[in-house]
Amino acid sequence: MSQEGNYIIAPLSGRVLALEEVPDPTFSERMMGEGLAILPEAGEVVSPVEGEIIQVFPTKHAIGILSHTGVEILIHIGLETVALNGEGFEAHVQQGDKVKVGDKLLTFDLSFIKEKAASPITPVIITNSSELDQFEISNEQMAIAGETVLFEISMKNTNKEKHVEPEGPTKSMPYGKEAEEIVAAVGGLENIHAATHCVTRLRFALKDESKIDHESLDNMDIVKGKFSTNGQFQVVIGQGTVDKVYAAMVEATGISEASKEEVKAAGGQKQNPLQRGIKVLADIFIPILPAIVTAGLLMGINNILVNPGIFGQEAPPLIEMYPQWADLANMINIIANTAFVFLPGLIGWSAVKRFGGNELLGIVLGLILVHPDLLNAWAYGDALKEGGVPTWNLFGLEIDKIGYQGQVLPVLFASWLLAKIEIFLRKRVMDSLQLLIVAPVALLITGFLTFLIIGPITFTIGNWITDGLVAIFDNYAILGGLVYGALYAPLVITGMHHTFLAVDLQLIGSTDTTFLWPILALSNIAQGAAAFAVMLVAKDEKLRGLAGTSGISAWLGITEPAMFGVNLRFKYPFIAAVIGSSIAGAYITMNHVLATSIGVGGVPGIFSIVPSGWLSFAIGMAIVFIVPFTITYIIAKRKLNTH
Repeated sequence: MSQEGNYIIAPLSGRVLALEEVPDPTFSERMMGEGLAILPEAGEVVSPVEGEIIQVFPTKHAIGILSHTGVEILIHIGLETVALNGEGFEAHVQQGDKVKVGDKLLTFDLSFIKEKAASPITPVIITNSSELDQFEISNEQMAIAGETVLFEISMKNTNKEKHVEPEGPTKSMPYGKEAEEIVAAVGGLENIHAATHCVTRLRFALKDESKIDHESLDNMDIVKGKFSTNGQFQVVIGQGTVDKVYAAMVEATGISEASKEEVKAAGGQKQNPLQRGIKVLADIFIPILPAIVTAGLLMGINNILVNPGIFGQEAPPLIEMYPQWADLANMINIIANTAFVFLPGLIGWSAVKRFGGNELLGIVLGLILVHPDLLNAWAYGDALKEGGVPTWNLFGLEIDKIGYQGQVLPVLFASWLLAKIEIFLRKRVMDSLQLLIVAPVALLITGFLTFLIIGPITFTIGNWITDGLVAIFDNYAILGGLVYGALYAPLVITGMHHTFLAVDLQLIGSTDTTFLWPILALSNIAQGAAAFAVMLVAKDEKLRGLAGTSGISAWLGITEPAMFGVNLRFKYPFIAAVIGSSIAGAYITMNHVLATSIGVGGVPGIFSIVPSGWLSFAIGMAIVFIVPFTITYIIAKRKLNTH
């Protein structure tokens, strides 16, 4: 460490991540420059250097600093946080302010960011890293804001002062030529449905992405990278420049300015119906995952306490050996089971919110469907056999008086209807009467139609889906497990795996167990095992660190860092993991391994398994460790260190 001023200090406290672990190609592919990322533990950002604030983005989710030695630093709090429009952020500095190491720059609501943004992961990027003579990255695993050294750097010409472009009338229209070239390269003005920008990139919703001239974009000095995601085509320009390019584009081409929401909506429209459907399901089920994961973990603890055969083949349940544990087990069961008993309430909240309605009405709708005066859905089969299904008689019209505990489809469709009725009424009822009319009318109509039409139809469809899957896995267990084990990881790449959350929940609601979730848990372990093999073989310290941390993450149920950061990068680790999970999937379905809950993947997934299947699941775990690890290790020994 040579001279003062050559250090970049951590601007946040939290876990240090390699850029490859950031699930955004702008940063993971280093389009903006070299750097690291931090998974923050607190909502405060301090200055990592002595220097000048050169940009505070209007939405306050990112800040640019020019150090007194000429290093340009971008701190981007969270991913896709531009869409929050400044909510949850507070800036304590403005452009032009002089700062010292440790000075407070921004504060943010970390809980809000975790809930609303794509990720709280915060990249810290040296945007002019190509001008550095020395660049050393710290090996620290945890960072303390204002204390931990992240980088040691020096400029190629340390005597050359960084020149900051003056603002003023003469600079009101820079980048006009570049803006016109970019518009032409994305297919011309007529191909642009909407356009906006964030702190680093231009965001286009294009009518036809096949018209993009990728070669022209690649040859533009101003363009640092490009990619397409979620119906948006994004062109990476860089902080401090992208807003000027966007302004020039608006001025030179006459394109109308659009908000991030408008571009996001326009991008969604160009996705095919399957993609839009998958995205809707993901938007609904991802927000309720924390409740489902918590319930799954607690139900795993309850399984250990109340199920026989866990501490020996003929051993009675723990609560029979130690009766003083019985009430604790009962309390744990109530706490754990609540999320599943009132699942329609959780889905109603998230679904109505996603469809544009009042989420509190969604909660009420979900709870209506599990009201205690209704026949419990789990007792419907017995009541039907005995001819004792209660009914309402509405002027001669008989309606089954049954609840929808554990059901997914009824509340999904009912939530959509509720949101649409509410939006329709809200636009037409005067403000002074909305409280008295909108919610009561919307709930009454939705409730009536749900019990009369939506519930019975979707309940039947849900049972068909359940019966069909059960029949397939009963009659073709090996084939079913082999195929699902092979397909699950590729489904994660496309995002289609979110659709199976609904299927798993439907299976648990109808049969009390699911045979799909155990395969998912093994797929997680397989991806982690392949990453661990890369860690052992790799000589590059950065790759070793990434493979190790992402492998641990996969074994705890989060596979994206291992898949996108390591396995897909080299391809053969990913293929090896798929081979292992398909073999293990066939084995455990052949042995009828079932899970009583979902949400807990990877190694902890064993706690959600019915105890009678623990031995078979453990053998499956051994398969998904040995097969991917061995294949990856052998191939990596020949290939990896030549990359």
